[in-house]
Amino acid sequence: MKDILIYGFGGFGHEVACLINHINGVEPTWNIVGYIDDGVEAGTGCKYGKVLGNIDTLNAWKTPVSVAIAVGSPKYLELLPSRITNPLVDFPNIIAPNVFFFDKESVVMGKGNIITFGCRFSCNIQIGDFNVMDGCISLGHDVVMGSYNMMFPEVRISGQTTIGDKNYFGSRCFAAQCLKIGSENRFGAGTYILRKIKDGGLYMGNPAKKVSID
Repeated sequence: MKDILIYGFGGFGHEVACLINHINGVEPTWNIVGYIDDGVEAGTGCKYGKVLGNIDTLNAWKTPVSVAIAVGSPKYLELLPSRITNPLVDFPNIIAPNVFFFDKESVVMGKGNIITFGCRFSCNIQIGDFNVMDGCISLGHDVVMGSYNMMFPEVRISGQTTIGDKNYFGSRCFAAQCLKIGSENRFGAGTYILRKIKDGGLYMGNPAKKVSID
């Protein structure tokens, strides 16, 4: 079993510990050493482990260790890995045992992705780095997804859709087929995306409408 640290002591960090424990129930893979968190005092603990320190602790770690980035913000999904300079750290993909792949060999993904329970992947899918898919996410055939995207439960992405980087999808968002979705967008819960989306917008509703923030 390989040592793993969970970066983020919040609720999602606890969920990731549960995910890792379920993986170990199928095949012993990971030894959860503890948590890293920049805003929680070292020694703070829960049933899944204790906070061992912050980014400086991780960068000074003396033995090989895997890290799961357990945060729900596209900004921090991008920022935190860039601050980890320790060459002994690696970022595995953490995938729930019950994720269903139509054709697993045709699904290509980078590193540091966290894919939780009940997700469903079709075929010929490309996924970048440090994406979080938090429960019952569905990706259709030939989806191409960039990096640092956050998807809350029950997001549905139809086939041949292309997604950029650092997007935030609220629960039960839906994207129709053959769309191109840019980067750094936020989609409120239940948003239906039925047309091409550029970069940097906030969208809500069915169909999705761009919302201005005063």
